[in-house]
Amino acid sequence: MAEDLGMASPHVLIVPFPAQGHVIPLMELAQRIAKHGIRVTFVNTEITHKRILSSLADPEDLVALDDRICLVAIPDGLESDEERKIPGKLSEAIYRVMPGKLEELIKTMNASSTEEDRVTCLIADQSLGWAQELASNLGIRRVAFLPAAAATLVLGFNIPRLIEDGIIDQDGTQLKEQVVQLAPGMPLMNSTEFVWACLGNSMMQKVIFQAMVQNNQVVKLADWLICNSTYDLEPGAFSLAPEIVPIGPLLASNRLGNSAGQFCQEVSSCLNWLDKQPRRAVIYVAFGSSSVLSNEQLEELALGLELSNRPFLWVVPPGGTNSHSGAIEGILSRRMASQGEIVRWAPQQKVLSHPAVACFLSHCGWNSTVESVGNGVPVLCWPYFADQFTNQSYICDIWKVGLKFIRDATGTIRGEEIKEKIDELLENVAYKERALQLQEIMMKNSSEGGSSHKNFTDFISWLKA
Repeated sequence: MAEDLGMASPHVLIVPFPAQGHVIPLMELAQRIAKHGIRVTFVNTEITHKRILSSLADPEDLVALDDRICLVAIPDGLESDEERKIPGKLSEAIYRVMPGKLEELIKTMNASSTEEDRVTCLIADQSLGWAQELASNLGIRRVAFLPAAAATLVLGFNIPRLIEDGIIDQDGTQLKEQVVQLAPGMPLMNSTEFVWACLGNSMMQKVIFQAMVQNNQVVKLADWLICNSTYDLEPGAFSLAPEIVPIGPLLASNRLGNSAGQFCQEVSSCLNWLDKQPRRAVIYVAFGSSSVLSNEQLEELALGLELSNRPFLWVVPPGGTNSHSGAIEGILSRRMASQGEIVRWAPQQKVLSHPAVACFLSHCGWNSTVESVGNGVPVLCWPYFADQFTNQSYICDIWKVGLKFIRDATGTIRGEEIKEKIDELLENVAYKERALQLQEIMMKNSSEGGSSHKNFTDFISWLKA
């Protein structure tokens, strides 16, 4: 939709939770909003701000960003990266320090700006419930953005029901193991894998649970509750929570641009390597920025890839999946140098749209899930924590575009199991056919006349009103 120059240009402040999986979709949303002539100030914590700038090939130019987007930083309240690695420390600081810093920023901006430049709307990550309260107190319009599947928020909305049914107690602690399906078409959720039950130790789980309960109330202050999904991906979730408005999939390819907001610099040379591979032959392996595998599990994964006898592209971020990058490189050089390619970070959306890619071996973060199905790529699921198990259920149980691995008695996924599932996924054409069908459905949602396109158009009109 073209920019309407006859309407006033608002100024939107966007605040993500300071984690890679949260920043990327909100940055994509910022790009979409800016294309409609709306000014955007994107507020990161200082450490996130530095990571994004360092990931750009030319930090001074910011070529990946629309020129209506301004990046600014506020403190997260922690003194060092070591503190940020302590479970719960960052979350605590975000709720304790960031509200005051954000309020100070908004007041400073509005005091020093012309009337035309004043902040008119705050879009904040749904997990930052305090931001909705802050915007309400300052008389600013407010929007909550959900970067995860709608099903994860619907689960939070149904916490009273789970307590009443005796599945969890008031602290979110599991009272009995049970598989829950909140509505037809929704993913199967094992009570041992509820979002809060897959995060850190028991104390941190209780903190996250209470934050979810609190956010369920605060989100009602939002004028809009939007998410990176589509009606057709999650009909059951949207039937239970019609207040959630899908505007996805937020893919850079939909606006014919490059993605931004990465914490690591993308290694685009892997696309040249993909150009040399056969069509639908490559296994793309990426576990996001924070998953951790043991050395034994890394060896088994490498064995499974080797046994598959297929080319693979493996992403190993510095200090992420792997402080084990040296171990992986050793495995490759010893046995598999000619079979695979290893990179620190990949332009994932471009990789998944490449004709050489056959499947995605993924941690099942929601961004990766949307990007894979948005490109018609089947998935091998390797969930690690939080909402990733819910996304795995969507992929395997509801959409049937992927397979899950079976762990042995020690909790390890063995090389033979990996090889077997790779073969099953790639030799049964039904998985690819369903993935392509799902891709077509998703793209119709975001194209003119589609439900997500209409929702986003209405949202832009509201921002400009």
